[in-house]
Amino acid sequence: MSRRESWSTTLRTWDLYFAIAYVVVLVLVVADQGIGTARGAVAAGALTAMAVLYACWGRPLVACDADSGRVWPFIGALLVLQIAAIAAVPVTAYIDFALSPLMFMSLPLGQAIAGATVANLMPLALALGRRADGADLHTTAIMSVFGVSLSVLMGVFIIRVLNQSQERLKLIGELEASRGEVARLSREAGVAAERSRLAGEIHDTLAQGFTSIVTLLQAVGAELERDPVRAREHVDLAVRTARENLAESRALIAALQPAALDAGSLEQAVRRQAERLAEEIGVEVSYAVGGQPYPLPTAVEVVLLRAAQEALANVRRHAGAAVVLVRLDYRAEGVALSVQDDGRGFDAERDAQGFGLPGMRARAAQVSGVLTVDTEPGRGTAVTLEVPS
Repeated sequence: MSRRESWSTTLRTWDLYFAIAYVVVLVLVVADQGIGTARGAVAAGALTAMAVLYACWGRPLVACDADSGRVWPFIGALLVLQIAAIAAVPVTAYIDFALSPLMFMSLPLGQAIAGATVANLMPLALALGRRADGADLHTTAIMSVFGVSLSVLMGVFIIRVLNQSQERLKLIGELEASRGEVARLSREAGVAAERSRLAGEIHDTLAQGFTSIVTLLQAVGAELERDPVRAREHVDLAVRTARENLAESRALIAALQPAALDAGSLEQAVRRQAERLAEEIGVEVSYAVGGQPYPLPTAVEVVLLRAAQEALANVRRHAGAAVVLVRLDYRAEGVALSVQDDGRGFDAERDAQGFGLPGMRARAAQVSGVLTVDTEPGRGTAVTLEVPS
């Protein structure tokens, strides 16, 4: 941030300050009865010329943050007018209270200190030049030293305030940039999470549905000649599965809950998944609901249904089971879904990636649920998802 930007919000206040200093010193000149009309007119004219120069020349220089090479002619003109005013009426030396801050506003710190020192020592130099009496000279010397000290302290304070303002604006800019970066990263994280969610939805619905259709049509190819009735049943089931997949795809596109939940309750949706498995692979599938069903958040219902679909898809693809038990339990502390089979089982540590378990666990984590897999090769598999209420 430049000096111009730092002063832009306070320049009007300095305009008012300069105007008040000009008026106060002009009143002191008019009120001084010990001066003649000519000296008073010279002092008043010099003060007025300084005010006009500030308004027409100096203020634009400060506002545009002009370099010191352009500012010094203006400062020099003010110093010449100050000499004329003090020579005519010494009390006009008080105009330094406006002139010195103006130097610090428009010049680098070192040059401003030099200019303010010259301006404050000007009354002492003129007093020495006119050979003022001892008391007057002593008073002028004290006022000049005091003026130099006050001007330097005030100037350093002004520069410090400017630097602090620059630092604050810099920090604000960095904060805004950081907030923008955080917002960008949040959007990217949201996009990644949504992609992950959609990938899980597609895996748990469309991919499994297509797998079922392929399995059914393969069975039809083997049954067309030896068992046309059974082949027809498999064709009908494949058509129904395709229609359900179409409904799921439309639900995904519209960002709705699973189509299976649109058609009824969670208990009914899980039951349909179990019945479909029994029809597709001809195994014994039993389904039970424990406890008194109660309303669940849509997100929880979606996770439970997807877990049931994935677990049953694993039974279809991998288990080689003869008996499957699906159970949905409503408890005071939450809801539990379990899918058990008497199939071949697997090594949970070695083979988990191939059974969609990471995706199931990720879904469970979305609703603070816990997924448990109890299995060993040759001993069947039990998948349990517990979601707290």
